Amino acid sequence: MNIKNVCLGAVALSMISGAAFAGALDSPDNMAPFYTDSSMKTMKPKEEFKTTFMSMPKEKQEAMKKECNDAAMSKPYAEFCANVQALGGAN
Repeated sequence: MNIKNVCLGAVALSMISGAAFAGALDSPDNMAPFYTDSSMKTMKPKEEFKTTFMSMPKEKQEAMKKECNDAAMSKPYAEFCANVQALGGAN
């Protein structure tokens, strides 16, 4: 009986915290301001990118920098992360 309760608790906890695994780069709300189109295919010019990035809360900036420093996480966002790195994201 105890093992069953532990397993159910683990499953419930993983379901509740599942949204926490999504990173800053996975959130369309975070990424959309950096693109010129709704399909998020065309990145804004570097000056507009910088203005947008610097206007974000520091917590979001740091989360994006952290994820861009992670090779596995940054791979799908190579162009975006290159711009973040140019803004000092390698710190």
